[in-house]
Amino acid sequence: MPAHLLPRIAQAEAAAHAAQSPGGWERFGPLVAVWTEDAAPLDTAWHDGTCVPTETEWDAFEAFCARHGQTPTVHALSHAAPELLSALNARGFQLTYVLHVYAHDLKDLPLTPPNMHQTDNALDWAGLAAQGFGPSTAEIMRAVALAPGKRLWWAKVDGQPVATGAYSVVSGVAALHGTATRPEFRGRGLQTALLAARLNAAQQERADLATVMVTPGTGSERNVMRAGFRLAGMRLTWTAAH
Repeated sequence: MPAHLLPRIAQAEAAAHAAQSPGGWERFGPLVAVWTEDAAPLDTAWHDGTCVPTETEWDAFEAFCARHGQTPTVHALSHAAPELLSALNARGFQLTYVLHVYAHDLKDLPLTPPNMHQTDNALDWAGLAAQGFGPSTAEIMRAVALAPGKRLWWAKVDGQPVATGAYSVVSGVAALHGTATRPEFRGRGLQTALLAARLNAAQQERADLATVMVTPGTGSERNVMRAGFRLAGMRLTWTAAH
């Protein structure tokens, strides 16, 4: 994948992080930090891929986290990691999670399969997504579904929704997420079909690039590779040890 894609993706993710925050957000140099009422895993800062925060910006970010009862957590894409590492280590951050970042241009797309539908029913979508991800994710999925700018999709079998997907578009980049299937309906190609549906829908919104982040070595990673996505880099998550 072209090297310039990661900076573009980082900028779009940081902007979406702010625009879709269910609580509030503040910017500290390149860090966009949010807080939520009841969806703590979303309480993170996105690094926009541009530069290293100053000491003053780090201090202000950590004070923001303290005010909101958060553990300081930072997401950054792999192109920015080398310059950030020294500051993160000095601040006591530890690498806690890695996702693979995949990208897909929006040309020559497969047709949208049947039984893929966009929905405005955010609460039912969130409930279905939590059935796929697990009951502990109910509040997170609700926050995701209700965030501004979300396009919610589900796949139906025999007229009943059984799998979910979502996306949002910022600066021509469609970020795909919310991928979940009820356990008894897995292995039927529903997520591949939902990927195709969302790629086509994003293209109609004049997006020219789609991205998705997946846990390495999982079925989700195999699905996105089969759908024509190509590995662009990694999303690295650091969490303060103190």
